[in-house]
Parts: sequence; structure tokens; C-alpha cells
Amino acid sequence: MTREYCLESALLPEGWTPDTLVRVSDEGMITMVQANGDEPVPSIGASVERVRGVVVPGMPNAHSHAFQRAMAGATEYRLSARDSFWTWRQAMYALANRIEPAALTVVATQLFIEMLKAGYTSVAEFHYVHRRLDGTSYVGDNAIWDAVTEAATSAGIGLTFLPTLYQTGDFGGEPLRREQARFELQTDEFLRAVEARVRSERRGGARALRTGAAFHSLRAVPLDTLREASLRLRDFDTELPLHIHVAEQLREVEVCLGETGRRPIELLLDSGLLNSHWCLIHATHATPAELQGIAAQAATVCVSISTEANLGDGFFDTNRYLQADGRLCIGSDSQATVSPAEELRWLEYQQRLKRKRRGVLANRRELHVGTRLWRDAALHGAQAIGQDVGAIAVGRRADWLVLDSAHPAMAGCAADAALDHLVFAGASAAIRDVMVAGRWVVKDYRHAAEDSTAAHFATTMNELTIPVYTG
Repeated sequence: MTREYCLESALLPEGWTPDTLVRVSDEGMITMVQANGDEPVPSIGASVERVRGVVVPGMPNAHSHAFQRAMAGATEYRLSARDSFWTWRQAMYALANRIEPAALTVVATQLFIEMLKAGYTSVAEFHYVHRRLDGTSYVGDNAIWDAVTEAATSAGIGLTFLPTLYQTGDFGGEPLRREQARFELQTDEFLRAVEARVRSERRGGARALRTGAAFHSLRAVPLDTLREASLRLRDFDTELPLHIHVAEQLREVEVCLGETGRRPIELLLDSGLLNSHWCLIHATHATPAELQGIAAQAATVCVSISTEANLGDGFFDTNRYLQADGRLCIGSDSQATVSPAEELRWLEYQQRLKRKRRGVLANRRELHVGTRLWRDAALHGAQAIGQDVGAIAVGRRADWLVLDSAHPAMAGCAADAALDHLVFAGASAAIRDVMVAGRWVVKDYRHAAEDSTAAHFATTMNELTIPVYTG
């Protein structure tokens, strides 16, 4: 049944607005927004739910590896002076070759509940574990894929599932290593599986479920294969979200240059494939010209400052990219931190430390740093995951956060500073209610399944016996 909500204070595309009436269809889509002062709209006769507090768009999480939640905190000690992404990767492989569908369902459900309570209302799951522990294919439905979908449904989070093509161990067509065997998919196998999921979703009309596709990296997918697969994917869905890791580490850039004579982002730009449905993950070591090129194609870049810092990747040049009108979104990636506020805070703080001044990422159109970062990341995250979310507007899905005005973190907060408090002053703790597709999934700070899921998660973690980090 269609429902109506009166939002005490809300961030609309045109700005902060009090006493806004919003109508939401049974499918969870916003069908009417009547801002305070607009001409009255006839009521549908249903009771209107008063939503007290500050309502803002939920944040899309544009890049997640759910299984890595099981290793968060387990690699934070030094083995040698040469510890890096490449040594951390060995611990990741050990976990990837231990986790099975039942455990992944529990781990991902716990993670998705944590995301909802932190302010993420949808997630793009970049999923490259495809096979059984022995490297053979699952018979019938892919149980390790279905584990992620089941977890998202149980938690109530929106999901863009990104089956990920992974075929080589490095540039130059190096064969996969033994520890990468679970990741392998042949191109035709990959395309058939993606197309089958897309067709199934079209028949089922799922409110908050979308399938896209990903290419792990140019290390793992040769450019000719990437070109062939992406064009064939476009044949059955011209708007399919396509994601790829690129230029995360300097070694990756250097090896790519040695093998091809060009940098990885150069290769993608020169391919002519990039458009607004592509999302480049990290792009940490992009040149100014590459950032301009990405922006010119209206593609998105997803950064995950918490993971990039955790792995020692380097600094993304956020200020330069935004000045080029680049479209930037955020993700939790390795789950070192599950907090959109922290990702955005450190986007700004990195720039402050680099430039030795404050308010770097605000602009003339939006002087509040928190508002500018949250609004833009929500909109561009929606673009990246291919879902109609990211704003409180007609035609968008009703994915909202409600900040409790009575919480100490919001004390004395002016209406237009709410997102400054959320990003910079610890007001993540004030996220009282969360709505996804018109359904309250967190109410009064609690998710209905959080206690039972936490118990299952503790048992699962003990059974997984996460391998010792050996570098």
C-alpha cells in the first residue's frame, strides 16, 4: 500500500527543507515530494507517519568484498619492513581458500547489518570467489554467489551483485597460481552466468537487487578479453554497471608500463570502452591527464580511504579530480572500516594534511564540507551501482537515514550542518532509523536480526579459525 511520510527536516536536491511530505509506493519508490510551501497535494487518505529528526539519503557502498570481513583486524602486526598490499594478499588468499557458502552467508549478513547501522543502504559486492574449495564448479546454482544474495535479503540492504572475471595471475598472461584457482571463470561461462541473473531479475522484479559485472583488474583480465566481454555484456544490457580495480599500487602501474608501454588507466581510456556505466576502483596512482580523461567520460571513481590507508596504497588526488568535475563515490572494500562517515572524513583530511589548509573539498555551490561530500558520494554511488537511489526525489528509491536530533552528537546542530556533524563530529552514533526500499530495516538504533546474527557470526568466526598472517 502506498504510504506517506512527513519528514521534520530533510536534505532534498534543492537543499535542506522542513516539514516535507513524501509519498512512497509499495515497491519502495518515491512518487511525490511536497516541500514546505509548495501547493498542497491531495492526501491519499492513508495515515501520515511523522518522521522526527534529520532525514538524509542513504549512502551506496560502491565497493565491497564481503568475505574479507572475516579477516578485519587479523593482519595488524608487522612481519617485516617490507609489509605491503602484496604481503597482505597472502592472508586474503588463505581466507578465500577456506570460506564456504554457509560461512559466507553468516559473515556477509553480519557485515550488511553493520553497513546499514553505519549509514550504507545499498552495496556493490565485487565478488571473485566462484568455485568450490577444490577448484571445481558448483553443480546447478552457484552456492557461493547465492550466499551473498541470501545475506543481503536477510539483512534488508540493497545489492548490486558483481560477478568478477579473473583469468590470469599478472600482466603478460601469467597463469593463475594455485591459491587463485577458486577465482577462475572462462569468458563464455562468465557471460552466460551474468546474462542468466539479469534475465531472472527482470522476470522477478526485485525491488533492491541488481546484477552488474566486474573485471578484477588488467592484471587478471587481458585487455582483449576485457574488450570482448564488455561489448558482449552491452549486447543484452546497455546500462549494466561495470567495475574494475585499477592503478591501486605503484608496482601494478610499473609492470603494466613494462608489458604494454602504457599505464593501466591509459589502456582503459584508449580502449574507448569507458562511459557513465563504468566505475574505476581506487585509481590511486592516476596522473592529472588520466583524471581528466575519466571525468570526461562521466565514469565514476570509487575510493576506499580506509582500505587504501590500511594497505599503504597511497593518496588519491581527490581535489584535482573534483575540480575536473569528476564523479566520486566510496566503498568499504576490505572492511577495515565500515563507515561512510569515516571514508568521507578522511577524503577531506588527506587533502588538509597535503595542502595545510581547511575546507578543501567544499566549493562555492556548497560551503558545508560534510553536505558536499555526502550528497555527491550518494548520487555518484547510485550511478556506480546502477540503482535509483542517492537522493530524496521522485523516481528514486526510498533509502533514508534518520539522524536523532536529541542525540548528544547532534546537540546545538543547525539544520544545514547536520552532515558536517555526521562526517566530522561523530554523529554516525545518531543514526537512529534506516529505511531501504520503503521498509524500516533499523528502528530505534536496532536491526531486528542483529542479536541472532551476532551469535551465529561469533560461532562461525571460531570455526573458520582464520589463518595466521604470514605475509
